[in-house]
Amino acid sequence: MERSLQGDARAYEELLALLTVGLRAVVRRRAHAVGVDTEDVVQEVLLALHLKRGTWVRGTPLAPWVAAITRNKVVDAIRRRGQRIEVSLESVAEALTSESEEDVEHAHDVSDMLARLNERQRDVVRAVSLEGYSAQEAAKRLQMSEVAVRVTLHRSLKVLAAMFRTVPDEN
Repeated sequence: MERSLQGDARAYEELLALLTVGLRAVVRRRAHAVGVDTEDVVQEVLLALHLKRGTWVRGTPLAPWVAAITRNKVVDAIRRRGQRIEVSLESVAEALTSESEEDVEHAHDVSDMLARLNERQRDVVRAVSLEGYSAQEAAKRLQMSEVAVRVTLHRSLKVLAAMFRTVPDEN
């Protein structure tokens, strides 16, 4: 995270890929049983982590910060379905630090997924999610309106989540 905040896009890409494995496990355990789509919640968490990355205090453990955001997104998703559930921060942090073999097998190469997007979507996702530009900065860089960047990012993340859900399970 330190390196990604210093502008290291590769470090940020690696961080998101590693976090996704743990996030998927946490969300699957906590939300799937009550009918919440795991991948939608994972994408919401990743977007929130990206948008709030400036709130992480350098030099402090990353897991509790990620756990709090994850917990809130899981609870939000469950509430949208009209159910109430308690999710402890400790269980989220614990799951984030332990990878199961199944989760590792399901980790997808970010660049392969991005290659399946159209050029505009790929440019926006790279600029905002991987390179760390704000929507305003990405809009200037890509010669788009800020609203267009936000809409494209949102739609692109939905497309990526749908792509991930259609990847065949080897079980």
